[in-house]
Amino acid sequence: MQILNTLAPVFLMIAVGVGLQKSGFVSENFLKEANRVTYWLGLPALLFSQLAGSFHHASGAGLMLTAMLVATLLVILAGYGVAAMLRVPGAVAGTFVQGCFRGNLAFVGLPVIFSLPDSPLAWGVSARTAAVLTVAPMMVFYNIGGVVVLLLSQHRLGWSMVKPFMKQLATTPPLLATLAGIAFALGGWTLPAFIDKTLSALGEMALPLGLLGVGGSLITVNLRANWRVPLASALVKTLLSPLLGWAAGRALGLGAAELRMLLILMACPTAIVSYTMALELKGDEALASGAIAWSVLTSVVSLAVVVGAM
Repeated sequence: MQILNTLAPVFLMIAVGVGLQKSGFVSENFLKEANRVTYWLGLPALLFSQLAGSFHHASGAGLMLTAMLVATLLVILAGYGVAAMLRVPGAVAGTFVQGCFRGNLAFVGLPVIFSLPDSPLAWGVSARTAAVLTVAPMMVFYNIGGVVVLLLSQHRLGWSMVKPFMKQLATTPPLLATLAGIAFALGGWTLPAFIDKTLSALGEMALPLGLLGVGGSLITVNLRANWRVPLASALVKTLLSPLLGWAAGRALGLGAAELRMLLILMACPTAIVSYTMALELKGDEALASGAIAWSVLTSVVSLAVVVGAM
């Protein structure tokens, strides 16, 4: 019952997004625009408000964040290994690897964790706060890592990468909100109550709108066309990734609650924004969209195992 109560709301929201788009109840661009509002407004508001109020507890999340960083680096290496075994062309390898490691932490990981009981952890914060404190820095890493692997497919490592790299980072709202929230907290400032309530309300819309957008995006993907390589990327993301997360978490001595949250985050499907970045940086459009779609399907299994087993 816990698996159903935890995962059903998340994936039912994705299914609603599919139904809205497929039935024509909303226009073709509605969910795309809703996703844009979420990406530029809702998610940054959520990250900023959470970090501004809780970043002083960030030191306690260090071990969980370290485990996720280590596991993600291992996933990236594994992604390149699988790409080599499948003989994925070099120009496409960056898109493949990005699909392997860049998880949809904000629109799937956080809703799953937020649907679980918000129990206090040993170091004095709630599970939800710990999740945000881990997700925000990981989104910084994902943005940097995604740009690097995509550019390495198109350029040799060198100064030619600097301009597109800096441009991408400077125009990523969740990254900017994360840095602003951390700076605000370190400055010792407190948000006025009316600003805090406004940002919290905007943040609350991010998760459901993001899930609807995930569902709407699946309509455009042909899962039967050239499915092997996208499916391989999805399996690395949703099956191998949580296994490596488990190994890293156990090695670093995470507690049961932190380990479960880590595995949920590692088992998330590929982030929708990886498609946008693949387009911006001349990656493979079909591979990027296929990896996202397949990973949504395969993540149902991996997330059910994680939630049910721990």
